[in-house]
Amino acid sequence: MDPKRFAETAFGQAATRPGDKWAFTYYRPSPLPRSLDLDSNTVLALSEADNALGLLNGLAQLIQDPQVFLGPFVTTEALASSRIEGTKASLSEVLRAEESTEERKTDDVAEVERYLAATYESLELVKTLPISQRLIKKIHKTLMSGVRGEEKIPGEFRSTPVWVGAADDTPDTARFVPPLPEHLPDLLHDWEKFVNDPVRIPTLVKCGLMHYQFETIHPFLDGNGRIGRLLVGLLLLQEQRLQSPLLYLSGYLETHRREYYERLQAVREDGEIQEWLQFFLVAVRRQSEDAVSRARDLVNLREKYYADCRMDRSSVSALIPMMFGNPFLHARRVQRELQVTPQGARNLMEKAAEKYNWIEQVGAIGRGGMTLWMARGVMEIIDRPMAYGQPYGL
Repeated sequence: MDPKRFAETAFGQAATRPGDKWAFTYYRPSPLPRSLDLDSNTVLALSEADNALGLLNGLAQLIQDPQVFLGPFVTTEALASSRIEGTKASLSEVLRAEESTEERKTDDVAEVERYLAATYESLELVKTLPISQRLIKKIHKTLMSGVRGEEKIPGEFRSTPVWVGAADDTPDTARFVPPLPEHLPDLLHDWEKFVNDPVRIPTLVKCGLMHYQFETIHPFLDGNGRIGRLLVGLLLLQEQRLQSPLLYLSGYLETHRREYYERLQAVREDGEIQEWLQFFLVAVRRQSEDAVSRARDLVNLREKYYADCRMDRSSVSALIPMMFGNPFLHARRVQRELQVTPQGARNLMEKAAEKYNWIEQVGAIGRGGMTLWMARGVMEIIDRPMAYGQPYGL
């Protein structure tokens, strides 16, 4: 890491281990500020992000049973956050894998599934635990166990230095070297107090600062990006800015991946905190707007399906929440969740396909070649491109 690139700012400075003539340069963050003056562009970005987030939260409170939509939102977040780290898997691959215990899963799909498991675990933990070192170690263990990177001590903070750069970089050539392991206890203690103690900082700004500091501390050997992005949604729940976890930022951050990394690095090198916060707040606004649009379309489609079968005396309407939880269906899942016979499950799916055009056959899964069906209308909404392809800007 080139110390000449790093100015000494309120957010940290380049440093070396005292008394060690062979020591490499690393970045040592300062404690997080408990108050912060925002410039006019940041205030504008905050206002727009607050409005968009409020609309999303209001919509979530109006939706009957918003948990029905949680699965697709969490799955698309898991995919986007994993893709930022280089994992390659499609939404259909992950959703199909959820419906088959027999088919061999790729390493990429397995990593996304661990992210899903970590997300659902975190949503339960945050109901009884504050966002803390204990919580992040628990979800990190779930995220990293049984997949690539498992050897990197899941659930434990690193005890060795790390650096961020190309595969063949050293600490001297890497662009960024996080703080040394001996600094982690004090830095994480300050981070934890910042997250949980009252501060004179708006919640969304607090989220942006929390995420920046976590990524800069880099407490784990691997998985820091995924855990850090997951924490944003948890803090919004903890601060009661969201009643349901429908906001996830990784879709926007994946689309603007290069600028995401550059904005974080510019805080470290030049103290450009306002520019980072503006980028982060625009991400909140645009992701909230996309989530509102997607949730509304899902609600409208669900209501159409219920209207389609209003006069139907069969239990075909029971398939509707199943389709929205995961648009891939097969007879065994329907049989299990609806407590019907195998033939009863097949009859319901055939009616859903032939009479109502809700689902269609898309292949087979498992050793027995069980027919797999997909709710195309649902899939098209949750898998469509995000609605913010334009470059970052206020």
